[in-house]
Amino acid sequence: MAGLFSRLKEGLTRTRGTMAEPVDQLLRGAKALDEEFYEDLTDVLIMADMGVKTSEEIVAEMRRRVKAERIENTEKARDTLKAVLKEKMDSPRPPLKWPMVMLVVGVNGVGKTTTIGKLALRFKNAQHGVILAAADTFRAAAADQLQIWAERADVPIIRHAEGADPAAVVYDAIESAKANHADLLIIDTAGRLHNKKNLMDELGKINKIIRREYPEADVRSMLVMDATTGQNGLSQAKVFQEVAEINGIVLTKLDGTAKGGIAVAIRTELNVPVWYIGVGEGIDDLQSFDAREFVDAIF
Repeated sequence: MAGLFSRLKEGLTRTRGTMAEPVDQLLRGAKALDEEFYEDLTDVLIMADMGVKTSEEIVAEMRRRVKAERIENTEKARDTLKAVLKEKMDSPRPPLKWPMVMLVVGVNGVGKTTTIGKLALRFKNAQHGVILAAADTFRAAAADQLQIWAERADVPIIRHAEGADPAAVVYDAIESAKANHADLLIIDTAGRLHNKKNLMDELGKINKIIRREYPEADVRSMLVMDATTGQNGLSQAKVFQEVAEINGIVLTKLDGTAKGGIAVAIRTELNVPVWYIGVGEGIDDLQSFDAREFVDAIF
């Protein structure tokens, strides 16, 4: 477990530089926990990409606790901030129920295919039967990329020709999952946002087929987001939330950004939990999200 935490810590190095270090400088330089201090703290959190709304909520809650508990010591104030952040991000993860369908959505380029490959490997290593469905038939080479991951994870993949009906791929994948008594079916979907209606229709059709053909399966919609896109990624996520019921978020490329605060903004503004985070290119760099570890790694 220490290995995982040190990888998380290393992956969040840049975020530490924009969040923990300025917070510590602020606390060291603060003569009092006054109005000016709280304004500066709000600015620091906004710069770490938590967004204005989330930053203000966190600072307001911290200020309330500092006053209620009569905290004057800056070290204690730092602990209070950490506690508020952890509570803000913490949400119980629903227990895994089999068979399960993971419907993976997100715009192109966020690391969707890589995430699916890593999830397949993760569950395969935990002795679960996994099948992949290449339902992104719109983008050239999407199925080929997924095929490489399927081979790497040594799991079957169901794919049709480019341009085929995604719903037909999903139908075949469900039949295969049932015939093989697979625990987990992971479905890759097209990541086009510019045509919201198409996306809506397509996801609606896929969901209908899953409900009709595989009613016993626990269905989870996971949105893959690229942490480096920050607030822009948040507005993309809001569109996906309009067209699909999102149960959880996978936040990728956290190691490549100084704006890891976006993880807090997602939880607050979308009211959707972060389930997994990607902190590197390696197979093991996709980790289950733990609010306590995340905040501890930043601070």
